[in-house]
Amino acid sequence: MSPTTPVGTTTGAGRTRRVLVVHSSDEMYGADRILLQVVAGMREIGTEASAGPGSSPVAPVEVVVWVPDDITHGPTPLCRELEREGIAFAHMSLPIIRRANLKPKGLVAMARRSRSMRAAMKRERFDLVYCMTSACLLAAPIARSLRIRAVALHVQEMWAGKEASLLRALARFTTLRITISPAVDRAAALRSPASVVVDNCVPHPADADAAVAEGGPRPRYVVASRWNAWKGHRTLIEAWGRAGCPGLLTVLGGPPPSGAKVDVPALVAALADPSSVEIVGEVPDVASHVAAADALVLPSDDPEPFGLVLLEAFRQGRPVIASRAGGPVDIVADGRDGWLFTPGDPDALAELLRRLTVDDLAAAGRVARETYLARYTPEVFRGRIGSLIAAELSRVGS
Repeated sequence: MSPTTPVGTTTGAGRTRRVLVVHSSDEMYGADRILLQVVAGMREIGTEASAGPGSSPVAPVEVVVWVPDDITHGPTPLCRELEREGIAFAHMSLPIIRRANLKPKGLVAMARRSRSMRAAMKRERFDLVYCMTSACLLAAPIARSLRIRAVALHVQEMWAGKEASLLRALARFTTLRITISPAVDRAAALRSPASVVVDNCVPHPADADAAVAEGGPRPRYVVASRWNAWKGHRTLIEAWGRAGCPGLLTVLGGPPPSGAKVDVPALVAALADPSSVEIVGEVPDVASHVAAADALVLPSDDPEPFGLVLLEAFRQGRPVIASRAGGPVDIVADGRDGWLFTPGDPDALAELLRRLTVDDLAAAGRVARETYLARYTPEVFRGRIGSLIAAELSRVGS
């Protein structure tokens, strides 16, 4: 655990507020990267960066991140990035809502972890608890039982079925709800208070004036996601084969640590020309691979809550081809900065892959870059998060 500021530290603007961010993983996928931006927005509270013209001084915020201690680190764990950024963190016994934990043995373990978390919260004395994902929601009633009056929830998942009922019941203990897209907001259906939609973001590329790279005669595509069964790798590989393998397809990612998964190499061997597909696997950063492509494909069979990787493409001036469901519907302007197709329909995707040219992709990529600059920069995101947290802390008083 990295050092933390002593409780009760004061500044010229008043007592430093302590915020606990509870997270459900220690990897570097979408939600983990967004955590870094959320914390950055909180740390700007009380600084010149957060002060508007004529604004009153605001007490600064000290942030501590708790990540679970019951999972195996991936090759690029979040904790390394937290340490690099000087963000206080600890691996803790946390009651994370996972499917495996909703069985008798898992429920007993979660009860034990809930008691451990409550004891740790009581020692630390936080002013606000921030549930970074829906899986962290057991932290909300625990915080309220300790009379912590400000509890925030960041919904980054599509709620459905029996799980949605459980999550809505736990969300009643929260006082601020943030959702990442209109699609997620509709699925969560949170009221009293209603949730606030805050679009995700990705940092600026190293080259602030990213331009579409000079393409070859045939398009180059990249897909970058975990090899979960619902992520649509089978749909994509089937479509790739049916379209005649119309270029080069680069596959990033790897199998998830739990849940249904697909064997991507086996799919390629069975359904497409292996010489047209490059399987790279896990990478610490997808940026260079996206920059080397003409477009990114997000072929998810089930609705994506947001689709953070789309923004990775847009910031590099690359268009996307995505399934028409969930977050991508609100991000992609079909036919302008990308294209949408029916989820789980390899024929519809194959038709797009057959007809799109390198010039088509380049033109859409220029529009995609404009979309990123207008809507999805860190400055916009951090400002909104910082304002919401500052207002919530102000609401509950000192």
